[in-house]
Amino acid sequence: MTLAAQSAGFLSPTGVEIAFVLVGLVTLGAALVTVTTRQLVHAALWLVVALGGLAVEYLLLTAEFIAWVQVLIYVGSVVVLLLFGLMLTKAPIGRSPDADSGNRPVALAVALAAAAALVWVVVDAFRTTWIDLDGPARGSTAVTGEFLFQHWVLPFEALSVLLLAALVGAIVLSRKKKEDES
Repeated sequence: MTLAAQSAGFLSPTGVEIAFVLVGLVTLGAALVTVTTRQLVHAALWLVVALGGLAVEYLLLTAEFIAWVQVLIYVGSVVVLLLFGLMLTKAPIGRSPDADSGNRPVALAVALAAAAALVWVVVDAFRTTWIDLDGPARGSTAVTGEFLFQHWVLPFEALSVLLLAALVGAIVLSRKKKEDES
């Protein structure tokens, strides 16, 4: 038996690869529904499904730490903050005609151009990159934590201050409306 016959190839995917593709399709579908629905609360709930699907993808890639960060920070905090902001600013719960500007063809063209540019940049950046399978696992907690605290502490903290400012702004907007109504 030759070496090529022993290894799994493109036409014989493993269970993890099949699960990765299926979860990716569900995540893509949830993301599409998120940006196409006309109800803001439904968009936020579909965003939870899309971000949860990304967390499952990270688990399938054996990046457990990043998966839990995805769940705790994005699904747990950002979506709750978004829903909290929607409720505080009295955003319409049902269909919102104000949210649709009628520029869907232009938005679709910009989205497709941005997606094509992103795919081109990623493919070009990693064209000659090979994964070192002999080194430490890239998704392990030790490697991720070391990289995060060496290079990304300042942007991470800046994002948390930005989210806090958005929350305070929503509270201020909500209080001004109540005082004006009295």
